[in-house]
Amino acid sequence: MPLRLTPQKREFFVLFSKASANAWAIAGALVELLERWPDKEKLRDIRELEHEGDRLTHEVINLLNRTFVTPLDRDDMYRLASVIDDVCDHIDEAADNIDAYEVTEVPEKARMQAEVIYRAAGRLHEAVELLEGFKDSARQLNALRELEDEGDRISREAIADLFRSGADPLTIIRWKDIHEQLEEAVDACENAADVLEAILVKNR
Repeated sequence: MPLRLTPQKREFFVLFSKASANAWAIAGALVELLERWPDKEKLRDIRELEHEGDRLTHEVINLLNRTFVTPLDRDDMYRLASVIDDVCDHIDEAADNIDAYEVTEVPEKARMQAEVIYRAAGRLHEAVELLEGFKDSARQLNALRELEDEGDRISREAIADLFRSGADPLTIIRWKDIHEQLEEAVDACENAADVLEAILVKNR
């Protein structure tokens, strides 16, 4: 492909919007998976959405490599694509672990974590939608950070509940791993908020 000398503004913003919408969709699939477990139907959706996240990330990177003048700092655009993809990766890994560990019951705290991830991914998508034109997304980013605090609290409580439960050590180890993976998904949303805020500061 020839190198483009003119800024491809719309293409980048459309790709970022698609990526954040995909992250929101995979978070929704996680909520449904945990609500319906041990029904595994949503596992396939999660895996397909994770692959779509990878595809969109590669598309952003390929467009960056083909474009000489970009609408935003090149490193910021790469970081934003990467952190949005991280949300999908952590959700996919948590879902895979639930399946691989042959979980029979899902704790209520895990469902609460999934709801927080879904809400955080929704705020992230709203903020990304406002990126073109550098519109004010302070409300969405602040809400996202509050959700990260909520997710952190739920994760701590979930792990404390595990150790108080009297469950066998293997169950404790497995669910501790899953709870921490779910918390990583919320952290990835906050990381994306930090990247978005940095972009807005640079372009005011």
